[in-house]
Amino acid sequence: MAICKNVHQQTLLNQLREVTGTTDVQLLQQALQVSNGDMAEAVAFLTEKNAKVPQQDETTYYQTSQVASDRYISVGSQADTNVIDLTGDDKDDLQRAIALSLEESNRAFRETGITDEEQAISRVLEASIAENKASLKRTHTEVWSDSPNPHDRKRIDSCPVGLKNVGNTCWFSAVIQSLFNLLEFQRLVLNYSPPARVHDLPRNQKEHRNLPFMQELRNLFSLMVGSKRKYVDPSRAVEILKDAFKSSESQQQDVSEFTHKLLDWLEDAFQMKAEEDREGEKPKNPMVELFYGRFLAVGVLEGKKFENTEMFGQYPLQVNGFKDLHECLEAAMIEGEIESLHSAENSARSGQEHWFTELPPVLTFELSRFEFNQALGRPEKIHNKLEFPSMLYMDRYMDRNREITRIKREEIRRLKEHLTVLQQRLERYLSYGSGPKRFPLADVLQYAMEFASSKPVCTSPVEDIDSSAPPGGPASGPTTAPAAAQQQRVPIHKPFTQSRLPPDLPMHPAPRHITEEELRVLEGCLHRWRSEVENDTRDLQGSITRIHRTIELMYSDKSMMQVPYRLHAVLVHEGQANAGHYWAYIYDPHQRCWMKYNDISVTKSSWEELVRDSFGGYRNASAYCLMYINDKKPFLIEEEFDKETGQILSGMDKLPPDLKQFVKEDNELFDKEIEEWDALQARKAQQEKLHPALPLLHLPLIPQQDPEYMEQPSPTNDSKHLQEDTERAISRAAAEQEERSPEALLNAAIKLEYARLLRFAQEDTPPENDYRLQHIIVYFIQNQAPKKILERTLLTQFADRNLAFDERCKSIMSVARAKLDLIKPEEVNMDEYEMWHQVYRNFREMTIFMVTGLELSQKTNYMEALMYLIYAYQYNKELLSKGLYRGHDEELLGFYRRECLLKLNEQAAAMFESGEEPEVTTGLGIMNELVVPCIPLLLVHDTERDLLAVEDMRNRWCSYLGQEMESHLQEKLTDFLPKLLDCSTEIKSFHDPPKLPTYSTLELCERFSRIMAAVCRLPTEGR
Repeated sequence: MAICKNVHQQTLLNQLREVTGTTDVQLLQQALQVSNGDMAEAVAFLTEKNAKVPQQDETTYYQTSQVASDRYISVGSQADTNVIDLTGDDKDDLQRAIALSLEESNRAFRETGITDEEQAISRVLEASIAENKASLKRTHTEVWSDSPNPHDRKRIDSCPVGLKNVGNTCWFSAVIQSLFNLLEFQRLVLNYSPPARVHDLPRNQKEHRNLPFMQELRNLFSLMVGSKRKYVDPSRAVEILKDAFKSSESQQQDVSEFTHKLLDWLEDAFQMKAEEDREGEKPKNPMVELFYGRFLAVGVLEGKKFENTEMFGQYPLQVNGFKDLHECLEAAMIEGEIESLHSAENSARSGQEHWFTELPPVLTFELSRFEFNQALGRPEKIHNKLEFPSMLYMDRYMDRNREITRIKREEIRRLKEHLTVLQQRLERYLSYGSGPKRFPLADVLQYAMEFASSKPVCTSPVEDIDSSAPPGGPASGPTTAPAAAQQQRVPIHKPFTQSRLPPDLPMHPAPRHITEEELRVLEGCLHRWRSEVENDTRDLQGSITRIHRTIELMYSDKSMMQVPYRLHAVLVHEGQANAGHYWAYIYDPHQRCWMKYNDISVTKSSWEELVRDSFGGYRNASAYCLMYINDKKPFLIEEEFDKETGQILSGMDKLPPDLKQFVKEDNELFDKEIEEWDALQARKAQQEKLHPALPLLHLPLIPQQDPEYMEQPSPTNDSKHLQEDTERAISRAAAEQEERSPEALLNAAIKLEYARLLRFAQEDTPPENDYRLQHIIVYFIQNQAPKKILERTLLTQFADRNLAFDERCKSIMSVARAKLDLIKPEEVNMDEYEMWHQVYRNFREMTIFMVTGLELSQKTNYMEALMYLIYAYQYNKELLSKGLYRGHDEELLGFYRRECLLKLNEQAAAMFESGEEPEVTTGLGIMNELVVPCIPLLLVHDTERDLLAVEDMRNRWCSYLGQEMESHLQEKLTDFLPKLLDCSTEIKSFHDPPKLPTYSTLELCERFSRIMAAVCRLPTEGR
């Protein structure tokens, strides 16, 4: 069932408002009428009428300077000028671009039948799935890695189940959890069955898409009901959404847009079923009955009255300029000038009112917190505070209360006009004066009284100062004593403050001459005037408070509190217009508390926390969508009862047979995972008990994540020494540069820093002194990274916010950041830039593996050293395959890798020879879990020394074949030898990389220098 035409028109209005930034509803409607609904023509009409795109300032430019064959980007003095199009001209370009975009969208729709809205959802879904499959490293707080311990992922009692974020899908989790906790909606989804003539389908694309999606949504809901897991994976449902569209772009999805499209799909799916169940009758769609309502649009257009009934789902509300939800609703219900609606006069004014004729059981408000910034040419988030109640009475917006609401609105309008007058009068009392600085009038009178009450004895404030006296001490000479005595202040009683000034305070300004009679009259007047002012101020404040209270209580009578809607869920967005994170607060009526659903995390919350995160104005978090439910329809959130026993259905009892089986199978898989984990831990505990000296026999699996350094977005955040290098370059530039502007100093400092690093890159240094570890630029120079990568990296170093210790560094940092912002995408390929930085992070990570492994090897801790050296060798070989200077000495790493394996082989053989059961088991464990898995790594590259090492290890164990030994040892040897003698180079199983220590650059360089100095003392022929 399609949403009616008026809903489509409202969607066009919203899109037009978003694209052009125009908020005038009449103007938007005029644009649509003039263009006959053509978006391109409507945008052209509005941009011609309103859009004024600021020209790019001539002083904003890209300037280049050549140093050591490298170019550095500079910025003019007006780098902060607002620029919409860095490449271009005027509003015509914006108009043409929008028109081309709309034309492209229309053509795509004609060719594929897929709307822009569907394409937008497709983009984010494809990005989400791709990101999940690629297991990209993430630093955002919205993504969690699965714990290897299944007990950490086990659901506790009947706690709500979370949803795993599978890559930028926090919006999906927030919406799905809000709908799932509507128990009536939950029941509709769980009990949905596809049409009986499903084999005749799909008849069209919608049916092909909706039925599989409904099944995956049922599966997901069933897991959320009966799973033993703390959180479940929604990837299958997201996959279905992704497959519904085709797109190549990606963005983070908008909650309201996704909710709208989701309900649209569900509506289509239930419509199929409804049409089958009620052939010959008008089918009832439960999605429509649950989420859609109707309102009456009453208005006047060019003097002609009209009334239209329109359908709505999510009701959009503007946030900017309003302090609470009722103000937003009042503004949304009245558009344009409506005086003519209430009079019999034939007025030419235009406007309309909206009156709800039918409210849905679930009433959803979409809070428009994004607006298009015309000056900047991009959307921005509105962080203004907006309050909303936990109980919302909708009576004042109902059509049946139209007349009484109009009367009350008129009364409120009159009160607000009176309130404005009173506030203006109060402001004159509180901000008195005609200059730029103003003060409360009562305080001004107080200050005047204090001035008049001061009684000086000198005639001038400068006559008592001896200019020959030394500063800070008394003047010498016979005249100073009388002058000092004359300076003594006489304490004066102040009738307003009722206090006396200490005699040692400095002299206050005072009238030079005032008689007792003048002072008496002035005191009386000022005191009387101040009392009058204070009384007037109190009266005004009291009147204002009473009017506010009257307005607040205008709709509090019982007749206007008959349509209560209770807040069910709040969807919160934290971030900016182009990126952020979503979560949901959902009310649990059974526990009578708020719950916070943040992807896999589900925790108890409070109204206070909800207010802090949702009202806005506090930080970058604010409510984006409000879901209210009719408080007089408890079936929405009531549990279902068993018809036979009368007991509440819970857990698996709520599920139909097919979903019971589905959840049962998933729970069995999870139980099996727990059993296998417990068995593994028991074996580890037993082995540690038998041989506590070998704690690393089974290396623990760890989540695949980078050490802290590796998550840094740029080298500028690596360590303090980099900041010191930058500051030294700035200081040298300031000493050598004649021009002291921040831009000139930045260019000079970059030249000096590059020259220093170039010298390091060209030096022939001993193995223990590797300048590549000290600075990324040295690594880039030696590996011939593109110049633009070098430029941007150096510029990023000088844009580090940590440089802002003094004004000079702060100004240079600001210019550098401005330059970074002005670099166009076509000038620096960001994918290539990130690739080079990732290569360097890999080099650093490989170096840490190498240093740690060599240090452990020097301490004869061969078991622990082996894993570090294995990974160091593999990563190093991969780096060296792309460039001679991308890694370290391969022969050195190969030698110590072999050394560890040979030593471990010797230890294991000695344990086997002991004949003691625990020793034998441990020795064979070392071979099976450490040595044997590494042998293919030595065989695959076919180097002579590696092959000889493998032969030495095999010969040692084969030598036992001709010896006498107990039968159980013979059996163990017979079982073990085929694994050792396997000539395959296939790596069948291997441990995950061990956890890396976190080193600063200085620490890493020091450790690298020490260990290389130690290992390089070994003669070359020994390696």
